[in-house]
Amino acid sequence: MSHSTITVLFVADIVGEPGIGITLNVLNDIRNQYGVNFCIANGENASGGKGLNVKTVERLLDAGVHVLTSGNHIWEKEYFQKKLDEYKMVLRPANYPNENVGRGAAIFSVKNKCKIAVLNLQGRIFMNPIDCPFKTAVREIRKLRKITKCIIVDFHAEATAEKIALAYYLDGKVSAVIGTHTHVQAADERILPQKTAYITDAGMTGPVDSVIGINKNIAIKRLIYQTPVRYAVADGAAQFNGVIVTIDAESGCAREIKRISLTKSEY
Repeated sequence: MSHSTITVLFVADIVGEPGIGITLNVLNDIRNQYGVNFCIANGENASGGKGLNVKTVERLLDAGVHVLTSGNHIWEKEYFQKKLDEYKMVLRPANYPNENVGRGAAIFSVKNKCKIAVLNLQGRIFMNPIDCPFKTAVREIRKLRKITKCIIVDFHAEATAEKIALAYYLDGKVSAVIGTHTHVQAADERILPQKTAYITDAGMTGPVDSVIGINKNIAIKRLIYQTPVRYAVADGAAQFNGVIVTIDAESGCAREIKRISLTKSEY
């Protein structure tokens, strides 16, 4: 890395052991190939397909992930909620009510002594009617920009329109808005007019032969019969999805965004 840029790897939603496994397998190669200085991963589905636990967090941090973002499933494992106040490197969406445990934003130092902020938000369309992500974003970014202009936003949302709207709303105020939650990688990565990098959804790091990570037979049964069926992560080959974002360290402007999509057979 030159002194003027930060190269960030964002690992798309990690689902279960297949997602953890391929992340551990390819992370070093990707970091070396692209000169990655900072790694973010959405981990809300990493432990058994829903939620996080201490063992999973430690495995991913030991592998080189610097911060884990999340979404609506961060609350699935009640015992882990208490850990959210202990782990600065595990974020929950900032627009959940303030009385909840955990934090929605944090600032980290990278090797060249630059600082980078990560802000986690959750959408409201087709999801829980929590606090406004737009207003929350403005409030949090105002605080973060006093320390650094390099800010990455993980927007965990269902609706494409809501993601695009937030990206334009924050264009020029943050370095990147990266969509998560749908587990299907979008092909619309671009730099917006005011130099914010954007992608509607970074995709999924998890089992290929699945319905967004779920065993396909279970997913089909749930959709046909509309009755509860025990959730299970699919087995088999895994894929690794994500994006590489190159940021000007001084201005916080994005210079480039590149999609990554790999399968285990490629390694």
